[in-house]
Amino acid sequence: MKKITKKFLFLIILFSTVINFAQENGVNNNLIKTEDYNLYKPNNTQAVLLLFGGFPENAAAIENEFPINDLANEKSIAVAYLNFNRKLWLEENEKAELALAIQELFDSNDLPTNRIYIGGMSSGGSIALLISNFLSQKSEYNLNPTGVFVVDSPTDLAALFRVAETNIKRNFSQASVGESTFIFNYFNEQLGNPDDKIAPYEKSSAFTFETQNIQNLQNLKNTKIRFYTEPDKAWWKENMGVEYEQMNAFHIKRLSEFLISKNFEKVELIETEDKGYREDGTRNPHSWSIVDKEELIQWMLE
Repeated sequence: MKKITKKFLFLIILFSTVINFAQENGVNNNLIKTEDYNLYKPNNTQAVLLLFGGFPENAAAIENEFPINDLANEKSIAVAYLNFNRKLWLEENEKAELALAIQELFDSNDLPTNRIYIGGMSSGGSIALLISNFLSQKSEYNLNPTGVFVVDSPTDLAALFRVAETNIKRNFSQASVGESTFIFNYFNEQLGNPDDKIAPYEKSSAFTFETQNIQNLQNLKNTKIRFYTEPDKAWWKENMGVEYEQMNAFHIKRLSEFLISKNFEKVELIETEDKGYREDGTRNPHSWSIVDKEELIQWMLE
């Protein structure tokens, strides 16, 4: 009995040491944590999913609202929740810097580059589109995305400016006016007023409907693209005081139809009903939950 007890005690100490070493080095089971991302990597990775959050969301916040890592890992898909946020568009130098950071993520974790999917919620979806288009034209990174998806994202910045302007005048609620005032002032400072000069918006935005400009999407013609929205007109009217034409859902539908008219043959628009809820149960169609996680994984593996 004493020999068995000592051996058992040794195994406990050894196991505890391994766990402590892993945690100190940012690894917990298949979780690899750095300042830039939280990566869940299966033993035999066949595909990689990169996720950008909404404007304030970091990696932990994305995972809290969209815990897809267990389902994905079961299908040999690695999931990287990214700490890249607080961006509505990317300058050219920022695209290059982000591309290098993503390349480092792949290289340092020995991830395959033959099946890459990039997705994002709200402003993160716009970033997903922009960086996917950039990577698709830059062969030096060897990171050509197979697919990209956005979740209720503001894809047309000029339209977003005008929505903000209208919301300020309408003065529906403190929350609505506060968000719109930030957007209106920030866009004016960084891009100017689109009524005076539209070129800065064309350069920065995924899509500019009024000039039919898709220069930041043109390299995705052969890439699988999905647009998720939940156009609950009654909810948006009651809670934010906006009409359908002011919703992201309206502008996303207009973009998807425009891309299809330009022979983007792999574009899908997915409009859901009563699926938008935050993790705490709060009803909100502007949520990660409108994405069916199992169906998304199936799409990735097709």
